[in-house]
Amino acid sequence: MRSGEAGRLNRKTYMTVTATLFLIVAIMHLLRIIFGWPVEIGGLNIPFWVSWLGVLVAGALAYFCFRQHR
Repeated sequence: MRSGEAGRLNRKTYMTVTATLFLIVAIMHLLRIIFGWPVEIGGLNIPFWVSWLGVLVAGALAYFCFRQHR
């Protein structure tokens, strides 16, 4: 490696890590929907439609990151 590149991620690694994190978020939203897990933030109950939106958005971002990975 050249000097200055030792602590840097290359693009392929960055995209893999980012896509994996988005995929985990999408799966967690899907599990919340399937198992009916309640979510409360600061006394406010979060409706399930937010998780449907989370599945779509996080899933799409994971898909696009994996596509950029190639």
